[in-house]
Amino acid sequence: MPTTTSVASLRELNDLPGPSRLPLVGNAFQIDRDLIHQNVEQWARRYGSLFRAYFGPIAVLVVADHELIGAILRARPDDFNRSERLAIISREMNLKLGLFAAEGDAWRHQRRMVMASFAPGHVRAYFPSLLKVTQRLGTRWQKAAQAGSAIDLQSDLMRFTVDAITGLAFGFDVNTLESDEDIIQQHLDKIFPALFTRILTLVPYWRVFKLPSDRDLDRSVTAVKVAIADFIAQARGRLQADPTRRDNPPNLLEAMIAAADQADSGVNDQDVADNVLTMLLAGEDTTANTLAWMIHLLQRNPLALKRAQEEVRSKANDPAAFTPEKMAELDYLEACAHETMRLKPVAPFLPLQASRDTVVGDVRVPEGTLIWNVLRHDSVSEQHFEDAAAFKPERWLAEGNGPQHNASHAKRVSMPFGAGPRVCPGRYLALLEMKMAMAMLLSRFDIVSVDTPDGQEAQEHMAFTMEPVGLTMKLRERA
Repeated sequence: MPTTTSVASLRELNDLPGPSRLPLVGNAFQIDRDLIHQNVEQWARRYGSLFRAYFGPIAVLVVADHELIGAILRARPDDFNRSERLAIISREMNLKLGLFAAEGDAWRHQRRMVMASFAPGHVRAYFPSLLKVTQRLGTRWQKAAQAGSAIDLQSDLMRFTVDAITGLAFGFDVNTLESDEDIIQQHLDKIFPALFTRILTLVPYWRVFKLPSDRDLDRSVTAVKVAIADFIAQARGRLQADPTRRDNPPNLLEAMIAAADQADSGVNDQDVADNVLTMLLAGEDTTANTLAWMIHLLQRNPLALKRAQEEVRSKANDPAAFTPEKMAELDYLEACAHETMRLKPVAPFLPLQASRDTVVGDVRVPEGTLIWNVLRHDSVSEQHFEDAAAFKPERWLAEGNGPQHNASHAKRVSMPFGAGPRVCPGRYLALLEMKMAMAMLLSRFDIVSVDTPDGQEAQEHMAFTMEPVGLTMKLRERA
């Protein structure tokens, strides 16, 4: 139970303030699906840290206080789970999302397997694969710089993350950065946005008839699952041919298979496939969009960009010589990543559902209640951060002064990877990917421009993850 408020003083969900609603559709017509995160954040500024809204006829508790959200996240998976709607829509799409959607004992077994694959020794073994992909991104951007052409920033970063995660997850080199083949990426790019759209669609028309886009989605899901089954078969073949690979797996897939094959692991090849699919889907969008936001914010903050460049060029000036130790020395660059995720988290909200009767703050929460956690509300509030709208990476360093300007405070308020038992298991690998891509960029190039379609701040667009709209970049090679 997240709080200890006395029973006598508890409020009911219907006692809470919130936007007025219409019968049947609730607040649906007050929401722009592409900007739903901003809509709910605006409500939070008006109605406070605890209020109610309606998804169709269903009442939703909206929580916009970081301490209450932290308590909710720490109470998972016992008191709160992913929403039942996510499970229903995933099944309809023939998707099993592994650890992301698993609950109860299934989550505990899969968590053990996934965490084993992200053990420090394994992550170190993945480094050469990640370095190869980083160098390919550098070569691609070198050609663009020499031609003076604009780079479609998100497209290239998606290629980088797809190549990185398929190399790390499958031990398979798809190499979309050099070949311009993007078959896997084309399939992946349809799945999570479609899941997000269906979750927020009041009338599930696809249960009655399917549009061409729905049939295309079905083909993409099938194609990705067939590819993953083939990757698993190949990985088992490698492990059988060389059993020593089990002791030092060179990729996530073989590490998970080795963990799954342990006695009493509680997982099988299907669980492995589900979790590799989830890593592939989640690892593409989240890391690529965070990198795009970081480049945009650094370009708009020249002093921070200059400091990041100086750190990289003094400590990791040659991408060919990158090592895990050199990446660990880039403290300011890592602070830039954390500050980016504070201002532009790719997951600015987290919907959950109460798995039993509980209490949030001073509100009684019956089993089955939907809870919308507004993760970004406090992260950009002047109440919690001095000059909250400004990009100040030093907040995340020991040099910060005052209660609102130091790393420990920032980490308590900003939770881009979640918190509690279900914190993202791939967070350290994601940070490593970000630092390698940024260190390559800042060591090899000067950023000439990062442009948006209207020349202003990049616009936010919600499609399962929050992405910037239409960023292009021009680079100049360093002498």
